[in-house]
Amino acid sequence: RLLVEKYVLGRPLERIVTALGADGLDVAKGTLVGTLKALSGLLAPLDQAIRARNASAGHLHVDETSWRVFEAVAGKANNRWWLWTFVGLDTVVFLFDPTRSTKVVADHLGIDVEASSLAEERHLLISSDFYTVYQSLAGIDGVDPLWCWAHIRRYFIRASDAHKDLKAWTNAWLERISALYVAHRALRVSEAGSAEHVQAEDDFAAALVTIDTARHVEMADAGLHPAANKVLATLDHEWEGLARHESFPELDLDNNAAERALRNPVVVRKNCYGSGSAWAATLAARVWTITATAERAGWKPLTYLCAYLETCAGNGGRPLAAKALDRFLPWTAKGADHERFKAPPAGPAP
Repeated sequence: RLLVEKYVLGRPLERIVTALGADGLDVAKGTLVGTLKALSGLLAPLDQAIRARNASAGHLHVDETSWRVFEAVAGKANNRWWLWTFVGLDTVVFLFDPTRSTKVVADHLGIDVEASSLAEERHLLISSDFYTVYQSLAGIDGVDPLWCWAHIRRYFIRASDAHKDLKAWTNAWLERISALYVAHRALRVSEAGSAEHVQAEDDFAAALVTIDTARHVEMADAGLHPAANKVLATLDHEWEGLARHESFPELDLDNNAAERALRNPVVVRKNCYGSGSAWAATLAARVWTITATAERAGWKPLTYLCAYLETCAGNGGRPLAAKALDRFLPWTAKGADHERFKAPPAGPAP
């Protein structure tokens, strides 16, 4: 429950101590810190198993946000770190790093950035914004970006926010992008081969053509507002990755999945300001990785963590290994465990 209170519900340790005291349990903050540190080692194998599966996924949503780690690190002049998230079909991974470099993503995914292509004919689709890290990875053969349509949409909105005379221009572009989303949703909900699906395919292709045509026509206009021209230059530069969505209609048009995954850590950041040490940041990433993956399977984090830690207790207080982990991984768990982890935790009768 301590893990859920702090990392899922976002309550600072001081408030947890106060709440426990109100219930008649006086406990020092240091005691809770020691408990958390001990739990980190128990969670490590489960965290590693999730990371390994995530790293081998064929498609991932990736994003990052800043995080403070108040521990001096050799070679780093400040306490600004970065929290990265990788959202796959059945896994969600979080990791902290002092840098915001391509190496972070490459190391997690096992990509050799010096190579011209992925090993063993591997193919990877990355949904993301246009940050330079993802641009660098897109230069590797076998890594294809699916740029975020919600991200480019914001560029148009910001242009009219800064220049009110571009309001009509922005609205026209928002309508074009909206038509693309409508067609994409129709593709997702219609049965393959049905008349509705065929129509949605035609509508999606037509929406892309409309956007493509409009950008070329407007970019040829010498009188176009500089702010509008700047947005269209970005659209032109990222067009291949944006248009690639037509080949993968089953995948989201945007990177909202990764942005949503970061919401809970952002709430924790607001309440706690960051992590006091590197080990605390590592624990936070482990708990978020485990609980977000559990939630992706429809499991209750508290039920799941209680079952896992109780099993560790039955293992002599040691972490689980190998086959013992299978029942706690959504892709290998049996039906009975799936149902158990979906239910609220067992407790005393009211």
